[in-house]
Amino acid sequence: MKTTTSQEHLELGQFIPFIYHHNMLADPARMEAFREAIAIAVPAGSNVLDLGGGTGVLSFFAAQRASRVWCVERNPELVQAAGRLLSINPGAERVEVIQADAFDYLPPEPVDVVICEMLHVGMLREKQVPVLASFKRRYLEKFGAPLPLFLPEAFLQAVQPVQQSFDFNGYYAPIPSLQDPSARHQHTRELAKPALFQVASYGESLPMDCAWQGEITITESGSLNALRFITKNVLTIVETEQRSIDWFSQYLIMPLSDPLEVTANQQVSVSFAYTLGDPIARLKPIVTLID
Repeated sequence: MKTTTSQEHLELGQFIPFIYHHNMLADPARMEAFREAIAIAVPAGSNVLDLGGGTGVLSFFAAQRASRVWCVERNPELVQAAGRLLSINPGAERVEVIQADAFDYLPPEPVDVVICEMLHVGMLREKQVPVLASFKRRYLEKFGAPLPLFLPEAFLQAVQPVQQSFDFNGYYAPIPSLQDPSARHQHTRELAKPALFQVASYGESLPMDCAWQGEITITESGSLNALRFITKNVLTIVETEQRSIDWFSQYLIMPLSDPLEVTANQQVSVSFAYTLGDPIARLKPIVTLID
């Protein structure tokens, strides 16, 4: 059985205080993308498993199509909230809220779709990849092939050199920060195009680590004092329309301890290594100029 330390408890997304889940429900990009993806990916009359169900909203979306949904959540406060909220929304009779650890839980019968939104930029902090890797192994042992469809289906990750203002009313504070992908960021200057460093499909073998070293060509002169990390979640692929339904996690700005003055057409070497699910502090990128 998977056990967690006190430090891991602080890092797990499901232990974010309940009040902050309002921000997730109020995020139109997140909600609209998941609603559309679930409506397309979940077959009518199917069985669905929602791992890390939170307030139950994704289970609610699934219940509009599925005949049965298991909503699995470890946090007792969220289990209670999900049960209460689902009961006042249509389709609640098709959702069973279960207090359990997603690392250990298996449904009583095979499922057609697994929804899991334990997502954070960089695949850091939250346990999306370790949870689904564990689930796939245990599911195949119990039920055999095939695996269910996963939603999201895949993720892509990129890194981008930027010049970031860390001036807060005259107080210089170069600290990590998160950005809304849909907003304009006047205090961020893009110094190069994003460089893709990782692609993974949840239906295939999942990476447990991310180690990357690559060269990026600078397109704008400036002070390279931070890297912006970008994670694109491919929620589902609509083959008949030759498109995918995507949702971007918040961007992560990671300051560099030693800023570099760069000019257009210069190249920089960027490297980092971490285990997926690590705390954000474990991400320690190194950037150097290439002569």
